[in-house]
Amino acid sequence: MIRFLAFLFSAGSIAAIAGVATVGAVLWIYDRDLPDYAELADYRPATLTRVYSGAGEVIAEFAEERRIFTPIDEIPPLVKNAFISAEDKNFYTHAGVDGLGVVKAAVDNISRIQSGDRLRGASTITQQVIKNFLLASEGDVERKIKEFILSSRIESALTKDQILELYLNEIFLGQNAYGVTAAARRYFGKTPEELSLAEAAYLAALPKAPSSLHPVRQREAAVGRRNYVLEEMAQNGHVTRAEAEAAKAAPLETVVAGEIESRLPPIPNYTYFTDEIRRQLSDQLGRDELFGGGLTVRATIDERLQAAAARALRGKLESWDREKGVWRGPLARLEGVSAEDEAGWRDALAAAPAPGDIEGWRKAVVLAVGQRSARVGIDGVEEDSDGHFIPFEDMRWARPQREDGSTGAAPKGPGDLLAEGDVILVTDLRKEDGSLERWSLRQVPEIQGAFMAMDPHTGRVLALQGGFSYEHSVFNRATQAMRQPGSSFKPFVFAAALDNGYSPATIVLDAPVVVEFAGGDWKPKNYSNKFYGPSPLRLGLEMSRNLMTVRLAQDVGMETVADYAERFGVYDDMPAHLSFALGAGETTLWRMVAAYGMFANGGRRVEPTLVDRVQDRYGSTVYRHDQRECDACAAAAPTAEEPWPEPVARRIMDRITAYQLVSMMEGVASRGTAGRLSALGVPVAGKTGTTNEAKDAWFVGFTPNLVAGCFIGYDNPKPMGRGGTGGGMCAPVFQAFMEEALKIIPAGEFDVPEGVEFAMVDRYTGERLPEGAGGNLIREAFREGQAPELYQTAAIVGDVTSAFFGSGDLPVSLGGDIGSALIGDGETDAAGAAEIGAEAGAETGASLEPARPRPPRSLDRDLESGGLY
Repeated sequence: MIRFLAFLFSAGSIAAIAGVATVGAVLWIYDRDLPDYAELADYRPATLTRVYSGAGEVIAEFAEERRIFTPIDEIPPLVKNAFISAEDKNFYTHAGVDGLGVVKAAVDNISRIQSGDRLRGASTITQQVIKNFLLASEGDVERKIKEFILSSRIESALTKDQILELYLNEIFLGQNAYGVTAAARRYFGKTPEELSLAEAAYLAALPKAPSSLHPVRQREAAVGRRNYVLEEMAQNGHVTRAEAEAAKAAPLETVVAGEIESRLPPIPNYTYFTDEIRRQLSDQLGRDELFGGGLTVRATIDERLQAAAARALRGKLESWDREKGVWRGPLARLEGVSAEDEAGWRDALAAAPAPGDIEGWRKAVVLAVGQRSARVGIDGVEEDSDGHFIPFEDMRWARPQREDGSTGAAPKGPGDLLAEGDVILVTDLRKEDGSLERWSLRQVPEIQGAFMAMDPHTGRVLALQGGFSYEHSVFNRATQAMRQPGSSFKPFVFAAALDNGYSPATIVLDAPVVVEFAGGDWKPKNYSNKFYGPSPLRLGLEMSRNLMTVRLAQDVGMETVADYAERFGVYDDMPAHLSFALGAGETTLWRMVAAYGMFANGGRRVEPTLVDRVQDRYGSTVYRHDQRECDACAAAAPTAEEPWPEPVARRIMDRITAYQLVSMMEGVASRGTAGRLSALGVPVAGKTGTTNEAKDAWFVGFTPNLVAGCFIGYDNPKPMGRGGTGGGMCAPVFQAFMEEALKIIPAGEFDVPEGVEFAMVDRYTGERLPEGAGGNLIREAFREGQAPELYQTAAIVGDVTSAFFGSGDLPVSLGGDIGSALIGDGETDAAGAAEIGAEAGAETGASLEPARPRPPRSLDRDLESGGLY
């Protein structure tokens, strides 16, 4: 017996030693391959980026994992205790691994195995942190061993609160919510401080299986798990028994289920402005940093100007579409709807696709079609006793579009356009007293456009509308659409001329031109198909004369013009083709507005920006657009003069040239192709643009403190037809916007630089005359010493005599490649003077034909009988 007992003792000792050795070997093996847990001390979770407007309102959030990092001292005890009770009630007493919890789980799992229930785990919060941060890709057995080793080390390296902070900010709680703060917002529309006991318990129930505890689809299981957490909180002494029982009896109501409304501002949908911020910052900072860096972005947007821009552009696009009178059909069709089943059609309508970002528009479903009206159910509008109707009189503008794209006959009743179940868009038209007049049928226009407004001194983009509706089409036509600017490019040709010896009164010949090249002859023409003879440079810009521009570009040199276009950022590498002088190249509204801003600010280079500042998660600035220095701004004591930052922008144009060009473009906006803008009653300058066949319409203009531009055209370029010009399409949009914008940003006055002298000249002849000499006198800006003598004109460009008396179209050797690739599609002749047509004349009250100019006194008097006019 003694020997046997000795044998057992020896065997046991050997086994114990072997076991210890085995455990030690395992720990030694895994200890060599442990991840570096020191990174937990520098925890940088993927945190959402927020974009703020100038008014401090959140206008966008960017996130792959919707997480709002919250320090542990800002998480209320109620929330912390709920998670501790649910996941690790001994968290503050164990050293990383809860031995008692392991034993209890083992005992409990014996009965669970016998009953076939799911086994109970025993992972502490510390172990879950290790699993989530360091061991996510490990196998179960290997991970458990490493968790055991790392737990004690992490507990000695971090405080309990630091570990809990990692856990409560990293944990996934369903609905793309990571961390308790994001989950509180997602499920209950609250901050963690605002959560009730029952709500905190539900969030604490989610870590085990967030996809299996959905508050709608698995409500019973969700309530059961929530009540388990409440029971644990009561047993652990975090709440009283009465508080726990009252919370158990409370219904589970969430924002997800639509049972309660969020007490926090809704997360805004993307817009053209915020989506462009996303695109640009992704390129500059990297997508991972933008979507996970927890950045704070201060946007340049002015919400008031943005709303005005959207209204102005949409108003013109919609009115043009309705004038065309083509009804392109419903957005979708719902089967089996009826007016009697209100709940049914409302649920179906809520799920139907339709843009929801158009001010004043709502989606609706046709419930019945009568002979004189159609009854509709409207999303978000309560039914009244009689229902809601669209009268047929409101539909007469619409002719149905056939399957082959052709337009059908005018409708004779609502049934020719609508059918039961059609999903459509409507708006309510109001009387002067605010009462409802009628519901009106609407559709998203086929024609599209863009609008942009910018501070010309800083480059801050204040409004950006890239189309009719972002939810209908995310393509941003302000920044992504490459279109021909047409005659809105001409100011860059004229700027090159003014910097090379020309004055606004220099005479340039407006007469036929034929450019001979290998592929054939190019015969540019004015929009009016007429020629106006010797004309001042100013008149050529005001009336958008193509032939004068071609001669001007030839005389200055297309290489020089290309240099100006690149200097202003219109193109990166413009070919020296003569057709580009008439806007045949392609660029964006973004570039054109920025370039015009440099005219407005006196010729300084300015870069447009949607963002003022970007700060990282710690508040440090990582990007700042405004690089101006202001030493006096930080002065301890007030100074006699208001501190003002010194400009650092590079000058790219002579100030006098810039002022002369601005003065000439003021003429465009007061008596030229955009003469309707004189109604604004403030200093406004700008230029219209219309391409061949009216496929692209432009207007870019500015006051001393605000520059804005408009583009309109079909996404697949095609002729817009009569009236589809820069003056007829975009100038009204600019005017509507400015009428609101001027209430926010006063116009001011254009600064007159030193070295400018003024003289009275005849607008049509360029002849200097004394004041009071005639009705066509204007006050012209010259460089000092450049103004002509009294009764004289400035220099004349071109061989005027041969041009007048040549027969037919006079061939003029202009040299260079005019861009034969563009000639083929008919887009070279970017005729910008379309705005002098009948529509512009009717709007401005101007004569469609200018008064016949008197030939300059320096010319041969016989020219009066040349027959050119």
